Amino acid sequence: MHIGIVTSEFPPDIGGVEIYAAEFAKALVAFGYEVTVFLHTHHNIEVSMPGITLCPVLKFCRRLDRDILKQYDVDAWHVMNAAHSWLALETDKPVVVSIHGNDFLNPYPLIGTPALASWGPLWRYANLLAPLDRWFGNKLTSKYMREALPKVKAILANSQYTEQVFLKNYSECVGKTLVAQVGVSDNFLATSLGNKNNDITQLLTVSRLSEPRKNVDRVLEALSQLSTQFDFRYTIIGDGSFKTSLEMQVTNLGLENKVKFLGRQSTENVIAAMRLADLFILPSSTLPNSHEGFGIVYLEAAACGTPSLATRQAGAIEAISDGVSGFFVEEPTVENIKDALQQFLKDEVTFNSQTCRHFSEQFTWQRVVEKALPFYITEKSS
Repeated sequence: MHIGIVTSEFPPDIGGVEIYAAEFAKALVAFGYEVTVFLHTHHNIEVSMPGITLCPVLKFCRRLDRDILKQYDVDAWHVMNAAHSWLALETDKPVVVSIHGNDFLNPYPLIGTPALASWGPLWRYANLLAPLDRWFGNKLTSKYMREALPKVKAILANSQYTEQVFLKNYSECVGKTLVAQVGVSDNFLATSLGNKNNDITQLLTVSRLSEPRKNVDRVLEALSQLSTQFDFRYTIIGDGSFKTSLEMQVTNLGLENKVKFLGRQSTENVIAAMRLADLFILPSSTLPNSHEGFGIVYLEAAACGTPSLATRQAGAIEAISDGVSGFFVEEPTVENIKDALQQFLKDEVTFNSQTCRHFSEQFTWQRVVEKALPFYITEKSS
């Protein structure tokens, strides 16, 4: 059976959905499926993946992409972003959708755009037409999602929380959803657990530095209030539009000797940093149009034997076992984060590396993919 995956997120880009799409595709291949991944024409393909064909052919525009995808012979489609669910309106093949949270709360990409500049000589006015394209894209993308999602075979949610939020917004899809959660990549589980006998406590954050809800600025503020009482080193891995302002904040707080920014790093370097760290920190907020759907990174840290500090909200509740693979603040205020970090730095809260890993081992990509397999089969073929 040939499965076509349509996704707007895929490596080498970094992020939870990127990991989800790649690991899902690899697990399908392990089950014996032929897999083709359809990406944007501008997607940078740096490496090949055994058994997976990567096709950067899409424009992320329904009007253009429907003709492109009709050229490919697949038995079923799996789309990795709710915005791409329009495919269910264009094909008689089964369509399965994975949802993550922000993809249906704040739809992206804007596949409803009419791509006005592609109409004959209108390409000459592409810059002038761009705002009108975005306006139509915002209007029509949501409309297409509302029409298409009830028609798909199944909707896989990455957490119970994501499923609940989705059904509040799309009550017409009751009966279509199931919680599949996520898995942990083998390269995280295969790493040996290091001895965390650090002379100085090592703290770590791995995140895009472009979303205010990640609250890295609040972590820095909390640590500044603890810096005279405790010695620690805080490493921040990731890049984004907030990186410069966060670096300025570190300087203003006088934390230059205790905080370092490593920017974007390879998976191997992230694993090495997680093995070394005593605590992973990511106390994300839940916003009306954005939340932590699950939080694969918490599982990755646990797989490396490192506990996490998170906010007891959204999908993080399912990604961390309280007291086993991490602990929580109820609200991500500076004061709450400071109190939690103080407890950890004073050894009032402790964790076992092997227990952290055992928790993460429950989450496999094989189990996620098994939830989707029955929906790839049409009534005719069954």
